[in-house]
Amino acid sequence: MTASTASVPMGSQVPQAPGFLDKERIIAGPGFNRWLVPPAALAIHLCIGMAYGFSVFWLPLSKALQTAGTGAACGKDVGFFAQLFTTQCDWSVATLGWMYTLFFVFLGCSAAIWGGWLERAGPRKAGVVSAVCWCGGMLLSALGIYTHQFWMMILGSGVIGGIGLGLGYISPVSTLIKWFPDRRGMATGMAIMGFGGGAMIGSPLAVELMKLFATPTDAGVMQTFVVMALVYFAFMMAGALGYRVPPSGWKPEGWTPPATLTANAMITQRHVHVKKVWGIPQFWLVWVVLCMNVSAGIGVIGMASPMLQEVFGGGLVGIGKKFTELSKEELAAIAAVAGGFTALLSLFNIGGRFFWASLSDKLGRKLTYTVFFVLGGLLYFSIPSSAGAGSKLLFVGAFCVILSMYGGGFATVPAYLADLFGTQMVGAIHGRLLTAWATAGILGPVVVNYMREYQLGLGIPREQVYNQTMYILVGMLAVGLIANLLVRPVADKHFMTDAELAHEKKLAHDKAVAAEVGTGGNTAERTSTAVVVLAWLAVGLPLAWGTYKTLLSAAKFFQ
Repeated sequence: MTASTASVPMGSQVPQAPGFLDKERIIAGPGFNRWLVPPAALAIHLCIGMAYGFSVFWLPLSKALQTAGTGAACGKDVGFFAQLFTTQCDWSVATLGWMYTLFFVFLGCSAAIWGGWLERAGPRKAGVVSAVCWCGGMLLSALGIYTHQFWMMILGSGVIGGIGLGLGYISPVSTLIKWFPDRRGMATGMAIMGFGGGAMIGSPLAVELMKLFATPTDAGVMQTFVVMALVYFAFMMAGALGYRVPPSGWKPEGWTPPATLTANAMITQRHVHVKKVWGIPQFWLVWVVLCMNVSAGIGVIGMASPMLQEVFGGGLVGIGKKFTELSKEELAAIAAVAGGFTALLSLFNIGGRFFWASLSDKLGRKLTYTVFFVLGGLLYFSIPSSAGAGSKLLFVGAFCVILSMYGGGFATVPAYLADLFGTQMVGAIHGRLLTAWATAGILGPVVVNYMREYQLGLGIPREQVYNQTMYILVGMLAVGLIANLLVRPVADKHFMTDAELAHEKKLAHDKAVAAEVGTGGNTAERTSTAVVVLAWLAVGLPLAWGTYKTLLSAAKFFQ
């Protein structure tokens, strides 16, 4: 018997060393620079944010067999389920668009189902699973493109990729809030800004790759999926492995919670268990707040380009004609301008995530959402008037501010949840709240699209078909405003007791120092400035390139 085993009592178990992906292995040692965590989160969010940009694939995929000379477009008699398995005709754009819907349905569902597991497993393991699902789903989709089996694309990117979206989206939330107790809004705003910026990088990258791989008989979509999956996997794994969690009770050096913070009844110092949130009124009020804010914004995003073209028609290029009177060449000219408008909206969507979330640290979350709903309602209400007056500046300006608040709503809500329910399980609670996003992803586009069709069916001119829709969106924002005003501090009975919190911390592997699990993480972990700069460059350069490409597109609106 060796000395090491002799000291272990009979019948007891030798403690197992934590695995490489386990939460215990990523507890930061003294001197770790917390500014390394946001770029790790951005590396994941910039990749999964490409979900917003998948529409660049729809047209090439809808003509895949026609391009190859081996088929034609599916007829009207070929329904959705038939298109899932057919190899004889091309899928319609409407059918392909279901993948976009599934992204956000499965994002919300997976975040709600596995949010509790994520809190206990830690951000590194969740980030790795997210990378495998998102990138593995893209590879399965590539196989579906190669074999012309749409069910593979639905399963690959829609279902498996959607699960990766959900886990990747919430993986940094709890960690960032704990690293930045002094700037909760700013910290989550940085990461969630990346999700909005993902398409800004991915869409032009996909276009360039498709051009590179295209041949006279192949649009190059399959090869683009493969390359992007591999590139994204490398970035997402780097981000997942870069995650660190602070020791339990950690605070920034020299920082103590200001008296205004500890005295603020809307910012609790206690913690709610995720299993209880379904029965807490404040959770459902914030659920309605997010759902209404997102429904109004997401419905407009999907119709921004055709809305601008139909409202202003030839006026976009200095031609005094309505949309229905334009020639094919003139339609192409205004479509280019509308593309610039869409790019401009994406910039405000991304910038708003950081701006409004950071501002919420000063204003408070409740007041920030009040601004969203009051200002947003006034802007939506003004749009029919500005459209009727032919004022492009007021019309576009209103939508730019609206889209900034749409993005700001996403970025501010994690901090709102941390204020109300505490930080111990905020990632899991945020995951459950994202079911509001899944609902809004259906509700918003349905309201805008079907109201448009209904108005056209009544014979209303195209430049006026969106007026009633804007007033409906004002009503939705009014519902969100009422829900936000009703939010009050959570009652004491909903918070965990000290014993329950201690038990949950044990399950979540929270440790005061990493040495408690034998990882040696209590040793100094001084981070050089060069490492921090390189980490930010790794995510900043692609983001700068995407911003440059988007600005080039946006410039077309002003030409």
